[in-house]
Amino acid sequence: MTIGQSHLFTPGPTPIPEAVRRAMNVAAEDHRAPGFGALARDISAGLRQIMRMERGNVFLFPGSGSAAWEAAITNTLNPGDRVLMARHGHFSVLWAQMAERLGLDVELIDVAWGAGCPVKEIERRLGADKDDRIKAVFVTHNETATGVTSDVAAVRRALDMTFHDALLFVDGVSSIGSIEFRMADWGVDLAVTGSQKGFMCPAGLGILGVSDKAMQAAKTATMRRAYFEFADMANLQDDGVFPYTPPIPLLHGMRASVGLLLEEGIDTVIARHARLATGVRAAVQAWGLEMVAEHPSLYSDTVTAIRTPMHIDAREVIAIAYDELGASFGGGLGRLAGRVFRIGHLGWVNEGSLAGALSMAEMAMWRAGVDIELGAGLASAQRYWSDGKRRDRPRVVETTPIAAE
Repeated sequence: MTIGQSHLFTPGPTPIPEAVRRAMNVAAEDHRAPGFGALARDISAGLRQIMRMERGNVFLFPGSGSAAWEAAITNTLNPGDRVLMARHGHFSVLWAQMAERLGLDVELIDVAWGAGCPVKEIERRLGADKDDRIKAVFVTHNETATGVTSDVAAVRRALDMTFHDALLFVDGVSSIGSIEFRMADWGVDLAVTGSQKGFMCPAGLGILGVSDKAMQAAKTATMRRAYFEFADMANLQDDGVFPYTPPIPLLHGMRASVGLLLEEGIDTVIARHARLATGVRAAVQAWGLEMVAEHPSLYSDTVTAIRTPMHIDAREVIAIAYDELGASFGGGLGRLAGRVFRIGHLGWVNEGSLAGALSMAEMAMWRAGVDIELGAGLASAQRYWSDGKRRDRPRVVETTPIAAE
């Protein structure tokens, strides 16, 4: 039995702010009642700011990010359409599998797990596509399994340089709301995310940003769909009315979480995540361990995937942390199972919560037999997070009091 508070350091789901939990504690409501639509309209307006959208629509599908994946594909593409996508981690692999199962002709680019999206190869293949057979390019912005962030803006430049008209799909499930994302500036047509990561809510909402170009494609797309039909969701933008029963408590939580992000300021949110992530990476360096990401330019600011030494099973580290310390870390996924553990540092986190994460990671690794110096990683992160914040006090000179006459 573990006594005390449990600690969640996975890259999703993430800790839920108390204000969000309170907001979800609502009585049952009539979602057809006059005035209910303001709830969804408030959320959509806030999401448009967070996603840096200028035009287009935001849809909220009950489900996970995977539900938003499916909605994006089935509403804009046709059976047999060719799509171009890279596999460089567990979630990009799953996205490719979904595309194949839905009947698309998937042209794959396989790169090492730890690499980013292969922009130059994407540009080469787009340039060679003289007949415009490629209808969409899929980019995993932040590969949660490897702790790698790819350059979406560079993929947009590749499309523009080759004068290609393919739709640009972006999986932003573990990036949007935490890492720089600019839907309008990057020309993203379909942006997928979910409620349980940077948006600090329980899982249950798939969030989808849809460009005007993608909405036009939806008018002629012939894939079978029913529940995920864009046309049925279109009224959400104007009157906030869902075509089916929505998860009402979760919507109240989303409105609260969007409000927290906008109150902090999205630029400040992004800077906070970068600062916290850099401290975590300083700790990994002090431990003498390697990250899965191949180069510092690819480091994710929402999750760090850490390789354990060859003789240490990362699953043992995770089990010790959970069973003995009450801490949850992410495990290695797919081909990285047993070789990697992951520290999530996104959402409602600060230096204090991550100092706890690093301390417990050190204890779990040490107990599992990893040759590290206890406190080394934590101290390195503390030094980074404390740089320039030491308060210099004036020196107090002690004097002997003069006796009264």
